[in-house]
Order: sequence, then structure tokens, then C-alpha cells
Amino acid sequence: MTNCNAYKRKDGRWEVRIYTGCNSTNKRQYHSFYGKTKQAAESKAAAFIKPEWNDTVTKLTVKELADEFLSVRVPLLKESTAANYRMKLEKHILPLFGDFQVSNVKIPDIYAFMENLRNKGLSERYIADNTVLLRSLLRYASVAYGVRNTAERLIMPKKAKPEVKVLSESEQERLKDYIERHETLSTLGIAVCLYTGIRIGELCAMQWKDIDLEKRTLTVRKTIQRIQTPDNTKRTKLVITEPKSQSSIRIIPIPECLAEKLGSYVGKDDDYILSGTSKPVEPRTMQNRFARILKNADLPSVHFHSLRHAFATRCIALGFDVKTLSEILGHSSVELTLNRYVHSSIDRKKACMDKLTWAA
Repeated sequence: MTNCNAYKRKDGRWEVRIYTGCNSTNKRQYHSFYGKTKQAAESKAAAFIKPEWNDTVTKLTVKELADEFLSVRVPLLKESTAANYRMKLEKHILPLFGDFQVSNVKIPDIYAFMENLRNKGLSERYIADNTVLLRSLLRYASVAYGVRNTAERLIMPKKAKPEVKVLSESEQERLKDYIERHETLSTLGIAVCLYTGIRIGELCAMQWKDIDLEKRTLTVRKTIQRIQTPDNTKRTKLVITEPKSQSSIRIIPIPECLAEKLGSYVGKDDDYILSGTSKPVEPRTMQNRFARILKNADLPSVHFHSLRHAFATRCIALGFDVKTLSEILGHSSVELTLNRYVHSSIDRKKACMDKLTWAA
């Protein structure tokens, strides 16, 4: 058999692992088959993998395949991820490919799909996410039905690093001055993000029981977001779940200056820090509040997520080692921290370049 690994387990059984493609985050996925003998395990795997490609083995349409794909995958996914898949399928993929027979989806069709999304003004990252989901559908068809997966040869365009508008150091000082003069739960939340780098969903889901002022630590264990319900009513609901990845569950030391501010607002354990009640503030509401605060402080408009970028950049400037910063931000790798969140200002670049001298 090809594309599989067979080995004997410690419990005496044989295991055959086959590669089934990558998920929406490009993580390699495998399916395992077990047997008392190597031949028994391989037989089970062979029944799962069609030994020969056959472009006419199924007349399934992409819409029918998507329904089956979701029925198989949804039980394994977070509710928010499943909702995201449904949204992308219903809004972008199925309107174009829904009536296609799976075996008739060709590479030029996928490139045309990408260009169509690009013409709508969507970001390259969002286009790539939709394309990865479409490729996952076609991989599923190749494994389940033996349909040739032409998307395997698709060349994905390189993602341009998005330009993130971040408040300058002087603008951050003006924002902190505004927070000092207008102490509210919303400005407290902004201060928390400025000094811990947590995401907006993590901030909105944070309760006072997640903060230990005696130990000066903040525990991130959940996030909140609004998702579309799966009943096709176009309704949405607020869900609180674990953060986006295992590395996002973390304990962050609280700097003393922030601990003093938090100490003035301590509430009941089950109260959310942004509302002061048992009912949370949702991310969109907090984004709107942040926009008003920037306007009132006569500061340029930036996205709430820019606070996270500003935090990371400031930490690097202060001498944080990247591994420590990566863990504070809840990243799975230091590369992600460096590539996505660390921005060097022109002043810092000049300071670094001025270290070069002509003399030995």
C-alpha cells in the first residue's frame, strides 16, 4: 500500500496510518486502522482507500459532498469552527461550485474562484482560507470515493503580510492619558489589552475568577464570539468556548501598574470584568466602544486587534526574549510571533543602524 505507515503497537496490535490531507489550518491529518495482524490492519485501510483513481466513480455534486463532509467533520470541530465552515460554504463556495460534479472541478475553476473573491475586495488571507476549505472538500472526495483530486497540484499564491495600522508610542501615551482621566470598565479593558496582549474575545470572556491579584496573574481559559446558527434562519448566537488553540490557554503575569488598576474594580467571581455583571459584553460592542474612545481622545482610527500588535512590538523593544513573548501571546511558535506581531518602527531601525561604526 502507498501513502501509509504500518507498525506494531506496544499492546500487540498492528496499526496502519494513512495520510488524509491537511485541515483548514494546514495541519497534516491521518486516519488509523487496527488489526491483530499487519494484513488485517492493511485490509481495513485498503477498504477505506480506493486503490485506483476513477473520475467517474461518483456523480456527487459539490453541494452533496459538502453536506456529507460537514456531517462527518462537525462532531470533531468546535462549534465556532463548524459555523465558520458553513458560512464560507454557503456564502462563497456553493454559489459557484454547488452544482458541479465533484470530478469536474478543475484547477482553472479554482483559480477563477479565487479571482472572483479578489474582485470583491476580499483579503488574500480570507481568499486563502476559502480555498483551503474547498481543497479539504476535494481531498475528502479523493479519500472517500477515489475521485482524482486535481487541487493537489494547485499552487497557492503567497500571502502578502497584511499592513497593520498601530498607534505610535506617542499616540499610545495619549490613549493611556485618556484612560487615566476617564476610568470606566471599558477603558480598564483597553488597559488590560495594552499590558497583556490578550485577544478581544478573550477579554470579553474574562471573569474576575480568572484574575488572581495576590499572585498577580491572569488566566486565559475561554473566548467569546458571535456565530451563525446552523438552522439556516440567518440568526446568530453568542458562544463561549475554549480559546482557538491549546497554546492559547495560558497564565499571564500581570504588571504591577495594571494590577493597581484592576484592584480598584474587583467584583464577584462570576462577574465579567467588562460588564461588572454576570452577562458578558460581546466583541462587536467592545470594538464600537473602542472606536468612540479613540475619536474622543482625538486619536487615529485603528482596529482593536492593533492593541495586541502594539503590546508585542513594545515588549520586543523592552528586551523581552521572543520565546517568553510567544507564550504570553498564546502562540504555537515563535515564528508566528515574529512574522505577524512584531513591528519595528523607523526610529528603532535608525537606532539599530547607528550602532554600526566605521572605526574598528
